[in-house]
Parts: sequence; C-alpha cells; structure tokens
Amino acid sequence: MSTRQPAVQGFGARARALLRPLIPRRFRRDRPVVPVVRLTGVIGFGTPLRPGLSLAGVARMLDKAFGMRNAPAVALAINSPGGSPVQSHLIFRRIRELADEKQRKVIAFVEDAAASGGYMIACAGDEIVADPHSIVGSIGVVGGSFGFTKLIEKIGIERRLYTSGDHKAMLDPFLPEDPGDVERLKKLQREIHEAFIVLVKSRRGGKLNGPENDLFSGEYWTGTRGLELGLVDGIGDLRTVLRERFGDKVVTPLIVAERGWLGRRVAGVAGAASVPGIPAAFAEDVISALEARALWARYGL
Repeated sequence: MSTRQPAVQGFGARARALLRPLIPRRFRRDRPVVPVVRLTGVIGFGTPLRPGLSLAGVARMLDKAFGMRNAPAVALAINSPGGSPVQSHLIFRRIRELADEKQRKVIAFVEDAAASGGYMIACAGDEIVADPHSIVGSIGVVGGSFGFTKLIEKIGIERRLYTSGDHKAMLDPFLPEDPGDVERLKKLQREIHEAFIVLVKSRRGGKLNGPENDLFSGEYWTGTRGLELGLVDGIGDLRTVLRERFGDKVVTPLIVAERGWLGRRVAGVAGAASVPGIPAAFAEDVISALEARALWARYGL
C-alpha cells in the first residue's frame, strides 16, 4: 500500500468534516430525516381560488416525500373534516401504494380533526397519533340539499326541465321530493358506508374496541376517547413523537406543493389557479367557503 494513501484518506475526512455544515440537513446522512406532508382542508369540492384536498393536489408531494432516501418514515399532518369519499379513498390508496413500494412506515398525526374522509386518510397510517382534544371518527356518509319548490311557486317562477331518462332529474331542488329518489340515494350511501367500514376494519383490525353500532354510526370523539376505542394509537404531537422515536436531531422537512409563476399553488398536474376577477368565480368561491365552513362547524370547529 502506498504511503500516500493514509494521507489522502485523512485529507478526505477533513474535507468532508469542513463541508458537512454547508450541506442541507435533510441531505446529511448523520441525521435521521422524516419528511412531513400536510393534508389540510375539506376533501374534494372547491373552486379554482379555493381548491379542495384532492389526489391531483397532493400526488407530487407524496411522491417527493416517499422518494426521499434513507427516510425511516413519512409523517402525515392531517387536519380535515372530510368531504368527497372518492378523493379520500384515492389519497388513502396512493399513500398505501407508496408505503408498500418504498417500504416506509407511515405515521399519521391528527390536528384539529380527522373526521369522516379525513379519518379515512388517517387510516393510511401504520400508526395514528392525535391530540387529546382532536376530533376523530365520524365513520359514516352524509349528503344534503335544499328544496325551493314553494319559493319559486310563491314568487311566480315556472320551472322548465327537459330530460331523457326517468331518473335524470333525481333530487332536483326545484322539483318536489320523490320518496323513491330518496331511497335510491340512501342505497348509494349505504354502499359507500359499508365500504368505509371494511376499510377501517382492514387497517385497524383488532385494535378497535367498542360496539360496531357506535363505532360506525357516524359519531365522533375526542382523541382521548378515540384512543380508548382503538381509533388512534397514541396521544401526542408531531414534533415530540418524532423526536422520541428518531432522536433529538431528527430533521422533519415540510414537503409543500409546487407554485406557479404567480406564486399560487399548483394543484398537481391540473395547473395553476386562475386569476380572480369575474363575478362567477367570486360566487363559486363564496359558496365553496360556506360549504367548507358548514363541514367544520359540524364538529364544533
């Protein structure tokens, strides 16, 4: 062996030591890294100015988080009152697919709420941790509408609707309610509810501790009660738990959505949000805000 080799190795070690502080913490192998993905807001419906939580909006963040090398786990910071069952399930499936593909543990942290579809997403975690006062559960399906038939009759408006198909105008708010249409809707809701129950059972398994009539009734509980019922695995917060699991030097980079040239969030592959300025967009944004407020208010938030 050449006498120069130890000297070269020593120089390399000193150079690495000098350069280490200049390397971003999440790329340094001497510190554990657990990427954090925030999943916040109403799931599904929204407007260009107020996008809802959807697979299109979070897919790239999830890919980036699970693609981070040497990460022993991925943390999900969840704060959602629910929303679209389809988008909830799509996000759930993508998380589980990436977790299995990359062999990453997933820890879901509940903030104010992981209710309904929000709880479905939380079930993608191998472990669910909640604050004592978090809202969890609401394993059920809800739908609602308004009826305007008496109003339009009172102010003299004539409703004209042309359809092909006996049930194409089912549950139209400007037509009298048809009991048969209501039963069809309830049947759809039961099917979705049953699938939701199967998903929760498949993920929580023997951890669930309570009568099914209560657990799957649509009722919701605090994090403390959710722990007793087996809906969550522990009480705590993201920073404290991750430091306990992976050490005080753990790095928790927040994976954020990409932004367009106007600085607005890019919703996955759907493109940047449009620029405000037309009354229709404003009206849609107001309605979306009211719907979101109604969902949060259901849980006293």
